[in-house]
Amino acid sequence: MADTKREIERKYESDESGLPDLTGVAGVAAVIDKGVAHLDATYYDTADERLDASSITLRRRTGGSDAGWHLKFPVAPGVRDEIQAPLSDTLPRTLAGLVRSRVRDAELVPVVRLRSDRDVRDLVDAEGRLLAEVSVDAVQAERLTGGGRTAQWTEIEVELADGTDPAFLDKVEKKLKKAGVRPSASASKLKRALTETAPKKKRGGKAGEAGAQAEPVTAGDHALAYLRAQLDAIVELDPAVRRDVYDSVHKMRVATRRMRSALKSYGKVLDREVTDPVGAELKWLAGELGVDRDQEVLTERLTAAVDELPRALLVGPVRTRLRTWSRARGGGSRRRLTNVLDGARYLRLLESLDALVADPPLLKAAGRKPEKVIGKAVRKDLAKVSRLVERAFELEPGQERDLALHEARKKAKRTRYAAESAVPALGDPATALVKSMKSLQNLLGDHQDSVMTREALRELARQAHGAGEPSFTYGLLYGREERRAAEDEAELPGLWKEIKGGTSI
Repeated sequence: MADTKREIERKYESDESGLPDLTGVAGVAAVIDKGVAHLDATYYDTADERLDASSITLRRRTGGSDAGWHLKFPVAPGVRDEIQAPLSDTLPRTLAGLVRSRVRDAELVPVVRLRSDRDVRDLVDAEGRLLAEVSVDAVQAERLTGGGRTAQWTEIEVELADGTDPAFLDKVEKKLKKAGVRPSASASKLKRALTETAPKKKRGGKAGEAGAQAEPVTAGDHALAYLRAQLDAIVELDPAVRRDVYDSVHKMRVATRRMRSALKSYGKVLDREVTDPVGAELKWLAGELGVDRDQEVLTERLTAAVDELPRALLVGPVRTRLRTWSRARGGGSRRRLTNVLDGARYLRLLESLDALVADPPLLKAAGRKPEKVIGKAVRKDLAKVSRLVERAFELEPGQERDLALHEARKKAKRTRYAAESAVPALGDPATALVKSMKSLQNLLGDHQDSVMTREALRELARQAHGAGEPSFTYGLLYGREERRAAEDEAELPGLWKEIKGGTSI
């Protein structure tokens, strides 16, 4: 079992190597000496230090009050999520999964050992409540690879207690600065250890480390920058999906869709014969990510509709029937999705995406100016939306029209993603198109949700009838959804006219 803790801390250096008196910090009633703890931590990474490149730390530590395995993900400067697992001889499977999107099949090996004598002080308020823990750490670092270089230093660490206002750290820092203490140049002990114990040829930065990425200057540069951003999002969201962080599945699904859409939109820049198989795998991943999400959205819509009804219109065990139906249709669970992310197919997809952005199948148009090539691609996508919307106008209300509007929605989403990727090249016109396509996508999305909700209501009514339950309420809700879809269809011509009149890309 792994536990997650939000860690908010700041690190400092002092030429005096001691801790100034902190009793004068506003809100601090007492500084309590907690004694010295002896900590021994071994940090793990791949041979090419992939975790460090992502500012992720993985360690096995003994000593202190929280001995065990610790995995830390960056959240913001000075803020990290720490996932803890009990002490064991081997890396717990849960933590191994959380780094798999970055590690892939590479072996995790010990890279640095840090031994620290930690002199701890608790800052407490007048009621004895812990505000922060302050420690002076005397650190000895040993590189376990590449020659075994060593280093040592002393640092001050201030970690905010749970429930304390983060602004309290500013008060502590003000007191420390007055005493000549300065913020540490390193974000973590591991960063400092890797820098100070690195082989001489690597000092000043890792081999192959690049500076700031240049602005895209060709259509190919532009397309690849967007694809890299989506790949980074997929990799970074992987641990959050495994931890069931709110909205992480949706965000990862969007990243896969954006990438797939870009591969289609930029067919004149990147060879479709190479990218289409990758796009097919992205579609598979988006489908796996959406198994539970689509059902959740449908259940939420139905539940909200039931909640809006007066009690007199709830005839029969409607809520119970809805819960039973929803559980039966559940496509899986977090364990199912974790198995997908642990599977060979997903890891092959990540490798394929790495290869795609590292050695892209560029076509002749990739070398041209992005304004022309990217602009043409976006206009082509918009033209497809236009044909589908106007075809839907020609159809009578019913299933065929519903299908046409659904296709228009999918193309609107693709056009929106294409416009988003085009903003750096095309500026305000692309931004305006993003806004327009989002409005269209939302309207058509509500219409499609109504179509799916009516199908669900028909199924619920059949199940209720078969169980001898009244089906009145389901028919009532069906009628309301039918009216809602009709209102969406009535609103569409005006919105489409506005979009056509305001599009200048």
